[in-house]
Amino acid sequence: MLRLQSFTVGPFAENPYLLSCTETNHALLVDPGDSPELLWQAIVAAQVKLVAIVLTHAHLDHVGAVEAIRRRAQTPVYLHPADNELLANVVAQGRMFGLELTPVAPAERQLAHGDRITCGQLELHVLHTPGHSPGSVCLYLPAEQTLIAGDTLFQRSVGRTDLPGGDAQELFRSIETQLWPLPDDVRVYPGHGPATMIGEEREFNPFVGARASWGR
Repeated sequence: MLRLQSFTVGPFAENPYLLSCTETNHALLVDPGDSPELLWQAIVAAQVKLVAIVLTHAHLDHVGAVEAIRRRAQTPVYLHPADNELLANVVAQGRMFGLELTPVAPAERQLAHGDRITCGQLELHVLHTPGHSPGSVCLYLPAEQTLIAGDTLFQRSVGRTDLPGGDAQELFRSIETQLWPLPDDVRVYPGHGPATMIGEEREFNPFVGARASWGR
């Protein structure tokens, strides 16, 4: 069974997620963007073994705590290779916003569309959803009807595409081909803001839903 803990951290109010298998106490940490001590204490309090850090993409607000957690847990990082350059340039990303960030070493595992990530008895399907960034992915847990959406899809919004590597039409295409086929009752946990449902966004999202009035 899935245990999902969400947090909101840093100046960009980013949402990391701790996904735990209750049968094995194995866990994944998704997008640790800031506040490494808070996230580490949550891992300790949950009494889980962290098996990997999974990044939905490599923008600065999603990777700021990666190195601190990686060192303490001695655990690998997973990332789609199309975002390797973003990860390598995280210090320069930070300076664009007046922030000093720690360099992040390359990911140990390169994700591809269709990959499966196992964590105890949990299985996450990797969906490559470029648009917000070239290597953006969403993580779908079909047995739990759960989607970790990164910055691809938000409640009544979508990820910005005005940063380097962003492409609005590619983002719309990713959502329509990879996310809209999912069942209505899949719960969506985005990189910023509150959770939502696939069915609600497919119908009401003003950018890419059935009643879309923006952007196209």
